[in-house]
This record gives sequence, structure tokens and C-alpha cells, in this order.
Amino acid sequence: MSLKDQPKWEGKACAKLAGPKAAQVWPLLEDFFGLNKWFPTLTTCLAVEGLSGQPGAVRYCAGFKTPVNGGDEVVNWTKQKLISISPSEMCFSYSIIDGNVGFNSYVSRVKVVPTEDGCDIEWAYEVEPVEGWKLEDLDCFIGSGLQVMAKRMVEHLQPTV
Repeated sequence: MSLKDQPKWEGKACAKLAGPKAAQVWPLLEDFFGLNKWFPTLTTCLAVEGLSGQPGAVRYCAGFKTPVNGGDEVVNWTKQKLISISPSEMCFSYSIIDGNVGFNSYVSRVKVVPTEDGCDIEWAYEVEPVEGWKLEDLDCFIGSGLQVMAKRMVEHLQPTV
């Protein structure tokens, strides 16, 4: 069975942020062209077209390492398009429209959910199976990246006195 014949992979990662309220975290995520401030190993996030926060905006992201790099010096990159955004629901979705990491039909939805002691960030995704990857690789890549993002956001919002 070829990769194209397999069902799409689906996954979801969640990070709990103790302290910061959803209304404090949302503006950090809402900045579509600012992902490199939060996501580990992402060295570049540039506006390609459109306005941040407006559906149709496209960003170029590069520099991240993936589980299948094998120590290669290849710079991974993707172009990502904002599909929809809802400030009132504190969520947005985007798709990968080009890149060199082998993601086809990748769509992701990121949402900030208020909790009693802060908020959660949920990152759900689906993608066609990726050559050279296992679903666990992708779950780990997104999950560990999201945990680092959450830690950086908490540190940013609660500077030490």
C-alpha cells in the first residue's frame, strides 16, 4: 500500500500554561508572522504575502530540525497559509502549501482554551502519511515543540522580579 492510499494521520498536542490567562496568550499566537519567537529551532518566520491575522496571509518558516534529518545540514522550510482565524474563539487554522519536508495536505488548528489556573494551547493536525516518518515522529515533533512554546510564553508573560 502506497503512502497516498493510507488514511491521513491525525494528531493533537496540548500544553498547559499555569498562570497566564488565555487573553494574555492569544495575542502571542495570533501573530502569524511571529512563530519564530516561540517555536524551538525555528530561526526564520517571514511574511510572504498578506497581513498577519488575515486569512490568506502566507509565512515562510525555516531552520527547524525534524526527526528524519539524520544530522543532515539541510535547512528545512515550509510556506504556510492562514486559512481562518477567530479572535473571539481564540483559534486559527493554517495549511502547508509548499516546502521540503514532504508534508502533503497538512492542515493544523491551534486554539487557546481558558482553564481555572491559566490556559491550554491545543494544536490539532492532519496530514497525508509522510515518507520516512512515523506518526509517532510527528506527534513528538509537534508535542515537544508546543511544550517549549508554552514554557517560553509563560516566561515572557511572567518575568522574574
